[in-house]
Amino acid sequence: MKATKNAAHFPRVRLGRLASLATIKRALVSFSVLALIALALPAVALAHDQPETKQSRWVMADWMMDTFFIFSGLAVIAFVAAWKAGHFQELDRIGGIPLLVDEEDYYTPEWAYDEEEWADGDA
Repeated sequence: MKATKNAAHFPRVRLGRLASLATIKRALVSFSVLALIALALPAVALAHDQPETKQSRWVMADWMMDTFFIFSGLAVIAFVAAWKAGHFQELDRIGGIPLLVDEEDYYTPEWAYDEEEWADGDA
């Protein structure tokens, strides 16, 4: 009874129609065209031959300096906003939280446990 009630809500789609050869060919052609466009567009941008002048030698340096100042300015603004919001209070107490996690000691080699200082257990 329940299957017939839900049958109208979930119509069956024929698997043969979805996996037909024409659909696969159409998808392959579409993907090939998109891949060709994606690979050809950067070549168009790099195809021109720019003459080198005294000013053009500094274009990359100007771009790098602009980017540095923009991102460092945004970082300073984010830092001041976080500081004013109180995210940097009691850093010495918060810094000890990872030390409270009880986990296996991966760093001490096995031979070091045979030494005298490790005889009483974990230090």
